[in-house]
Amino acid sequence: MSGGGESQASALRTRMVTVAIIPARHRSTRLPGKALAEIAGRPMVWHVAERARRARGIARVIVATDDARIRDAVAPAGVEVAMTSPDHPSGTDRLAEVARGLDADVLLNVQGDLPLLDPAMVEGLAARMAEQPALPMATIAVPLHDEAEWRSPHVVKVVVAADGRALYFSRSPLPFDRDGVRGDGEPLGWRHVGMYAYRRDVLLRLAALPPSPLERRESLEQLRALEHGIAIGVVTWHGTAPLIEVDTADDLARARAAMEADAHEAAGPRAPCATSR
Repeated sequence: MSGGGESQASALRTRMVTVAIIPARHRSTRLPGKALAEIAGRPMVWHVAERARRARGIARVIVATDDARIRDAVAPAGVEVAMTSPDHPSGTDRLAEVARGLDADVLLNVQGDLPLLDPAMVEGLAARMAEQPALPMATIAVPLHDEAEWRSPHVVKVVVAADGRALYFSRSPLPFDRDGVRGDGEPLGWRHVGMYAYRRDVLLRLAALPPSPLERRESLEQLRALEHGIAIGVVTWHGTAPLIEVDTADDLARARAAMEADAHEAAGPRAPCATSR
């Protein structure tokens, strides 16, 4: 991008209002109460909110929850909280409820189980939406080099097109390397990180759509967007700090150890983000 394009993108960033929302519930299926799990003396969701608040260019950071225990744990520390319905089947629906009451152009869905979140990841999502005004959605992926993770159905993989948009998301080990052409040092695949950026109208449209066939089969909400022709841009992240999504007690132990060992409560190094592979 150069010349007038740079000026246009800069002006759009100035006008675009971006709000980050952290959906948090106490009734987590695999690790109940994980939003309030203590890490370095604070609840996990507090760490996520504080790190999101360090991201530049974000107008507001809101924790969206239906549980007063979560509200009471973070609100006294100055974290903005929106109380939502307890009946939402997904974080996307919870996000949409909050979005309906906001005057915002772009909504970021920041998962509440990323206590080691790098603020640069939040900035990367917002920047992708500013740079490509016609892009409906964006998300994040990191390179996968561990074969056990690549094969694990608990690790979601994304296949990315040459233009930096998602072709497919799956719990299967994609892409399959039939003839062994993967180069030395090339990742096995790309691990999807469950953070999203949405245009406000796209988020509300998605929340109103019924679950799609592939979404039900893979149990992946983002496939609803692809099945309805909604493009998802992929921002790649190449940080060296551990990226731990806390879904199990083992994950929680790893997050606690990482934060204690590396003092990740500080902002830490800002990792580079790219718009495509």
